Amino acid sequence: MQYNPGWNSSSVNLLHVRAAGPGDSLHYVWSSIGAPAVLLVATQSPSSALRVNWTQLLSASPAGAVWIDPPDSVVYSTAVVFTKLFEFSEAKPSGELFYPTYDLSEFSWDSLNHTLNLTALTAELRGAPATDPGTGGFSNGSLAFRVTAYEASGRDGRLPGLLHTADSSQLEFILAGVAPRGNSSRFLLEVATVEEAGTERRLRSERSIDDEYTPTIFEVLSLLAQPRNGSSTLGFLQWKATAYGSRSPRREDGIRCRAQGLQVANWSLPVASIVQAYFGDSLGSTCTISALNVSFGGEEGEVYQEKRYLSWSVLLGFGEPPRDTFSPLVISIAAVALGTPLAMLLLGSCLVLLARRRRYSEYEPIN
Repeated sequence: MQYNPGWNSSSVNLLHVRAAGPGDSLHYVWSSIGAPAVLLVATQSPSSALRVNWTQLLSASPAGAVWIDPPDSVVYSTAVVFTKLFEFSEAKPSGELFYPTYDLSEFSWDSLNHTLNLTALTAELRGAPATDPGTGGFSNGSLAFRVTAYEASGRDGRLPGLLHTADSSQLEFILAGVAPRGNSSRFLLEVATVEEAGTERRLRSERSIDDEYTPTIFEVLSLLAQPRNGSSTLGFLQWKATAYGSRSPRREDGIRCRAQGLQVANWSLPVASIVQAYFGDSLGSTCTISALNVSFGGEEGEVYQEKRYLSWSVLLGFGEPPRDTFSPLVISIAAVALGTPLAMLLLGSCLVLLARRRRYSEYEPIN
């Protein structure tokens, strides 16, 4: 992990996370310059490095200010941008009522240096609107993105207990203390992705009967990046269909989480962003920008009203997303539950056959 590599000031935030393998390396570049975003780059060189021209990055024309050296080692690059936070209430009978939008590119962000933990590989980007629209909902609250990198495969110890690999990173979106502007407010986060020519995003939903690691949640959603003419997966965002309303989440703190359709966006990203600096002029020509809305709340939306806390976890990475499988404990329980009746049935059948054979063997055959 590197904070603002090559720059001594903490007035802006750029966090570089690099994972090196024997024949390749992966780069995650998190930043709050413009809208909060993460740049993901996979290379076929174990020694590839991030280069930043800070003077150009902080100028009005940042295109080309960020690159990977050597450039020809890059095999795949993408970006995820968190653009806006919407708040609305389902007022009846008039329908949905939207309040003034929180544009995340206009937030003021605290220094990442205060929360950077190089031992735990975590950092937290916390901010609030520079000018709070509406009734000042952020006067005692904040919005945060908590980043976690991993050195090995495993499972996060807190709900929703996402399974991760050493190639992936976890992002936790947190609303804490933000006052809702309505009695039945729901929040909606707009997430945009940037893909180079020949690659597109699609949303996949998978259901399973196994809720061992995330009780009562049977759905996993994945936002996959795939070649237009192929079926291989280049990168992903993966999350469980739930958020939580507590700092120490339990099953009863669950808040419904829904993905509202992936669409090709017809708008441009904020100009002064890490994404513009890397993709440059191709951002408005050959790159594809897709947007997805993730909403929190619903029938059980009162959880946030009571506790003023919301957290949503999503895993980002390269290649196929990890898939949950039944643990040995669940397999053992299932084997006992299904095997015991079958064994009893077989044993009973054998005893009946033996008993019938023994009964008839007591008589002499009739000539």
